[in-house]
Amino acid sequence: MSEAAELASGKGPMDENFPVASLLLRPEHRRPILAFYRFARAADDIADNAEAAAETKLDLLARMRVGLDGEGAPEAMALSEIMAERRIDPIHAHELLDAFVRDVTVKRYANWDELIAYCRLSAMPVGRFVLDVQGERHETWPASDALCSALQIINHLQDCGSDFRLLDRVYIPLETGVKVEELGGTRATPALRAILTALVERTRELLNQSAGFSAQIRDRRLAAEVAVIQRLAIGLCDRLEKHDPLSERVHHRKLEALLLSLSVAVPALLRRAA
Repeated sequence: MSEAAELASGKGPMDENFPVASLLLRPEHRRPILAFYRFARAADDIADNAEAAAETKLDLLARMRVGLDGEGAPEAMALSEIMAERRIDPIHAHELLDAFVRDVTVKRYANWDELIAYCRLSAMPVGRFVLDVQGERHETWPASDALCSALQIINHLQDCGSDFRLLDRVYIPLETGVKVEELGGTRATPALRAILTALVERTRELLNQSAGFSAQIRDRRLAAEVAVIQRLAIGLCDRLEKHDPLSERVHHRKLEALLLSLSVAVPALLRRAA
């Protein structure tokens, strides 16, 4: 067993907030997307491990990077092979690794612009890879970037307490006036709740920018999946506005997510078919 495997969280595609290579997608497109997910999950588990030393994490992430170009981490080598087959630029995978290195080395973000710059590495490459797999136009990238950044920030807000307690990592911009020690509490203070609500509003602005993304996509099955993700993200913003992520559930339950997904996917597929 490799050291990286020993740091694995055990999470898989079904444990994520949003669909990962769902059955909505064409079978030939699911394989490369799942390979990218396994690569990203392995690197994420390294960066987010609460026990491993920073030096160990950086060494393992370096092995992931080597695997993109030769002999290294198996998840990276498997992805590299698929990218070569599909003639997909490996830049997306390399940028994602840059984000995980930043997770190890950067603990605070001064302002919203710094947070979006982090999302440029941690989130935007994921959407761009999926679009490249499907042969979509690069003109779709701005809307994809906005949606992926929104999803990333939603995750940060959901996990703000555990990120601070376990990893001393704070994604809430310091310019908001956040008192980081409050993230270690069992319930958000009124001041922290106000900060989180304001960040949800900024996240909704990103979702407004991505509202037309699904319509820009030529493949109707991918368009349906994107429509589902957009709807789930809006629902999670609703939850974060109403509930305290330090003391309450701010994730969709499985059945709720399924019903929301079906309510969006079926009409989207029918519209495209027509």
